[in-house]
Amino acid sequence: MTAPAATGQRWTLRGAHTEYTVTVPAHGRWLELVAWGPHGVSDGPSPVAYDGPVPFLTAGDAAPIEYATDADRPFTGADLVVETATGERRVGFGHTGVRADAEQRELAVDFTDPVTGLRATVHYRVPAGTDVVQRWVELTNAGTASLRVVRAGSAGFCVPTPHGALLSHQWGQWAQEFQLAQVELGHGSFAIGSAQGVPGHLHVPWLAVRDAAEAAGPTWGVALAWTGSWEISAERDTGGLTRVRVGRQLVDGPLELAPGDGLTLPVATGAYSSDGLDGLARVWHTHQRLLAGERLTPRPVLYNSWEATYFAVEAESQLALAGIAAELGVETFVVDDGWFVGRDDDTAGLGDWTPDPAKFPAGFDAFIADVRALGLNFGLWVEPECVNPRSRLYAEHPEWVYAVDGRPITPVRNQYLLDLGRPEVAEFVHSTVDGLLRRYDIDYLKWDFNRPRTEPGRPDGVGPLDLDGAHVANLHRIYERLRRDHPGVLIEACAGGGARTDLAMAARADVFWPSDNTGPLDRLAIQYGFLHANAPHLLSSWVTDAPGLFDPRPRTLAFRFVLAMAGVLGIGADIRAWTPAQRAEAAGWVARYKEIRDVVTHGEAHLIGGPDQARCAVQYTAPDERRVVVLAWHTGRLDGAGLLPSRPVRLPLRGLDPAARYRHGDRDYSGSHLSAVGLPVHWSPTHDADLIVLRRD
Repeated sequence: MTAPAATGQRWTLRGAHTEYTVTVPAHGRWLELVAWGPHGVSDGPSPVAYDGPVPFLTAGDAAPIEYATDADRPFTGADLVVETATGERRVGFGHTGVRADAEQRELAVDFTDPVTGLRATVHYRVPAGTDVVQRWVELTNAGTASLRVVRAGSAGFCVPTPHGALLSHQWGQWAQEFQLAQVELGHGSFAIGSAQGVPGHLHVPWLAVRDAAEAAGPTWGVALAWTGSWEISAERDTGGLTRVRVGRQLVDGPLELAPGDGLTLPVATGAYSSDGLDGLARVWHTHQRLLAGERLTPRPVLYNSWEATYFAVEAESQLALAGIAAELGVETFVVDDGWFVGRDDDTAGLGDWTPDPAKFPAGFDAFIADVRALGLNFGLWVEPECVNPRSRLYAEHPEWVYAVDGRPITPVRNQYLLDLGRPEVAEFVHSTVDGLLRRYDIDYLKWDFNRPRTEPGRPDGVGPLDLDGAHVANLHRIYERLRRDHPGVLIEACAGGGARTDLAMAARADVFWPSDNTGPLDRLAIQYGFLHANAPHLLSSWVTDAPGLFDPRPRTLAFRFVLAMAGVLGIGADIRAWTPAQRAEAAGWVARYKEIRDVVTHGEAHLIGGPDQARCAVQYTAPDERRVVVLAWHTGRLDGAGLLPSRPVRLPLRGLDPAARYRHGDRDYSGSHLSAVGLPVHWSPTHDADLIVLRRD
């Protein structure tokens, strides 16, 4: 339904358990939040409205504005900053129209700047069955002169934090991604972001906000669906309002908007739960499962050959690994880096995506057929956005890489980055991957990306270029085309580990590789953070023999398997070196995983304790509540075990029916006991992890 400007009117968007209400004040210059929280939260005085004067500020600096220009919010942070050809800023909007659906799930509110002719449509959408609100803005230059977008935020989210803001974010580095941390913000601002052309290892485009006095209570979350450079900031004012700004980081400079041009900004998604960070994680999981759509199915158990052979890929050794993997119950065999011509190390070959006949003397088709004859599906590693200087592709097309005229190109991992924003490069990348999938019998694709963008230039480019935006747009289009044309192929997104993890990729990839670090205790912390922002079906996790880089304490093979079974189980160890006993144990774990993976994929997750606590577990409850899967790990030292009095660690389970009975083997518990007292686990030097399946009577 389309309607003219309607100042003073309220619109409420309703989710499964939440609502989000906005209004346009009488002056018509902006949208304001009324309330955001559980159903009924809008039925009363607004928790984010302010009273009294605003000395030495403007009304917009204090108001809970949904999308602010620098004219509206000049001192406390604008979402949109636009500059004219003469360098003037301060674009100011007036409300011109609104469109709302009868189901209270979509809203679009129009604004226009009468001076420049810039139009903005602020969009809202609440996907059915979720408690998230998706927000984005469409800009159109309806004026007669060019404009420059200096800041391109997607949204501002306002949260009441009268006692101070408790911010949760995820920091990291290569091999140490998704480290969950907290910051208490009394006054001032906090900012995270990436200028690398990818979401990056250093921070995740995700933030959670709670009132400092209610750490286990109402929690608001914000995440950005953008696979390029980004920024998120939070500022708490003296009146107790925390406003989160989220959007692109314009690392290539202002974006040019010629008359008639339009720009759609990335989707920013807000989430709410009344049950703390753990509840917020489930809201994100529900949303990402919806993004997966029909592709949300239990993932196959895979074997990846990287840590067993590295670049020494050849048919005989790969088939030896595949044969053992099949005996373990693995379902998909993935050949990683090193299969194509010129690829004996990381200094050459990238860009020349032809199987090396010296490594596969009977032909690549024959090799794949041999793998399939073992009862395995086949997967392949690619990194199609990158190129080695020592490659045929670079010799033929040196102009295809990002570069600044007159400046040397910065190599990272001995490779350059292709300018995917060029139509001819995008077509090359798509046709290369599409050609491999059409030519060979491939079921699984691991798409890697092992370097950031360092050179913000195109040698023959004319005028300002949105390199970041063009690269991301074409990447998304390629993924979408591949999924459309090859619906049976699963795609794993990797970027030197977890550097390309965001909501846009969650809608296009089937699984994420969260880190190159597979050490058991290091990986426990990585996965704990990952599951706060991402659903389990996206979590690829391998069992390897690698020690931890940051916490090298040894753990059993059982610990590694139980850890990997919290997501999508894979094996990456050199299984040729495993003893018969290790192989038998592994086969047992693989069989057990196949019994529970439907619950991991579709179940309700609860994160219990954490890697820095004595209790650390993930609980998955099946949608029909008949099975409860608990994966638990011992996080501490085992010195002195059995020599002193001790009691078992108790895992307080959540979401159970207190009156129901739950059975594990010969033990029987009430739901009330499991919630109030907890499920007991006993650790010893030889028993440091457990998989427990409780069945409801």
